[in-house]
Amino acid sequence: MSETLPSTGELLAATVPMVRTLNLQFGETSAERAVVTLPDQPDFHNHVGGPHAGAMFTLAESASGAIVLSAFGDQLSRAVPLAVRAEIAYAKLAMGPVTATAELGRPVADVVAELDAGERPEFPVRVTIRREDGAVTGEMSIIWTLRLNR
Repeated sequence: MSETLPSTGELLAATVPMVRTLNLQFGETSAERAVVTLPDQPDFHNHVGGPHAGAMFTLAESASGAIVLSAFGDQLSRAVPLAVRAEIAYAKLAMGPVTATAELGRPVADVVAELDAGERPEFPVRVTIRREDGAVTGEMSIIWTLRLNR
């Protein structure tokens, strides 16, 4: 009998209540790219009928978390990933479902080498948020770290 390991999306939905609250949908999740969609849900609309800025922030942060778990999941026995700081820019009105695409800003091997040296590496994740028509509605830059368990 074989057991199936949970996907990154399933793991995040099980451990991060906001992922479940917003009904985030995980597409591709790899060490190179993570794609997460926020469905169009009136309960999370703002005053102009699109997704609330806080929901879009959570979408982007969740996409960044998905790529971090995909890239560094094999390090979780010795380190915990933590978001250090984030900056988001809202570029255009977002209406309907929006999708966040995250990309890691440093090679995984370089980050792990710093961890192996006993350091607390920091690394950027860039996230682009798009409407269904492909227009960029926002961009996030988030810095993550891996803190060694001591």
